[in-house]
Amino acid sequence: MTPKQILDAFSETLMRDERILNPRERELLMSLVQNARNESSNNPEIQSAVTAAIARSVGETIAQRAFTLLGSSIVEQILAHTGTSAVTQSQTATMHQAPGPQPPSGPQPPSGPMDRPAGPKPPSGPRPPSGPQPPSISLRQQRVEARQTAQSSRTGSDGRVAVLDPPQIVRAESIVLDEFLAPQEMQELIRFTLEQEAQFTASEVIAPSGEPGVTDYNHRRSRVLIDLGRHEEVILNRIYSVLPKVLQQLGMEEFPVTRTEVQITASNDGDFFRPHCDDAQERIASRQLTFVYFFHREPSQFEGGELRLHDSTKDGDYPHSTGSYQTIVPRQNQIVFFPCSTLHEITQVQCRSGNFADSRFTVNGWLHQ
Repeated sequence: MTPKQILDAFSETLMRDERILNPRERELLMSLVQNARNESSNNPEIQSAVTAAIARSVGETIAQRAFTLLGSSIVEQILAHTGTSAVTQSQTATMHQAPGPQPPSGPQPPSGPMDRPAGPKPPSGPRPPSGPQPPSISLRQQRVEARQTAQSSRTGSDGRVAVLDPPQIVRAESIVLDEFLAPQEMQELIRFTLEQEAQFTASEVIAPSGEPGVTDYNHRRSRVLIDLGRHEEVILNRIYSVLPKVLQQLGMEEFPVTRTEVQITASNDGDFFRPHCDDAQERIASRQLTFVYFFHREPSQFEGGELRLHDSTKDGDYPHSTGSYQTIVPRQNQIVFFPCSTLHEITQVQCRSGNFADSRFTVNGWLHQ
């Protein structure tokens, strides 16, 4: 095969892989190229320049996505050869390479949920939870925080090679525990939540300036309850009992918990939370670990509301998704832990009834160092 035939075959393979270029992107690209040709049909020089610019942009995008896929595959093979393997998570959590439908458009800087008064202090010694002991911990994905190296080289007239390093990629990771609360504890929490409907208020975020108490429906839409009553202590005691193993599985160092934030979030029809990090602002930079506990009335009356954990790179002060993410579907009585620095989002919820009692509920919060 000639070099051109090899490149053509490789290009065709990439075009078929939706993780590299999804159908919608291909359609947009075809439309863009066609429009560019129509507009510059009378001027070959302009047409050539426009085509070259499009080709360069598309090539850079495809190269970066292909690099991410190949890099991940290589790391997995290295781990496999050295006898290190990730534990398979039994619950539904899938890896995607192209984002799905997003909430309303409009660029928004990452924000964190609003601060609240400190919750109960962690116990001085081991505090076994009431009821059944928490289940064993499964590792969803081993932490890979190494800078992946690849070389994009261009040879000049003097024969020297210029080498460009790609940006560092932070891999999303999480720990998922099933049957976190005893059945009676969960039912009491559901009953308490439904009785407190009138006490829920619109969710707020912290503005980029650091000002608290900002309601931004383009970035986050849901309702929250800050006072959990005795249920806060039940949840935190159970979290403290599994915390050492959770941190170990996440590859995080143990840290003294200086304060906690806990809230119940109700997400109904059309609610969402755009991609963000939970420690993105100075006033919440001490957050170390995020937890999200899922619960709802049975049978479930909502769809969507998935938790997406993005692999990310940093450009300036804010992280950006690489296009690769894990999806965690809300499951009754399940809790998820992940580092607060992880870029994540909540996809839009569909709840046909619109009734508060049919909402997607979570007890979510943060442990501060």
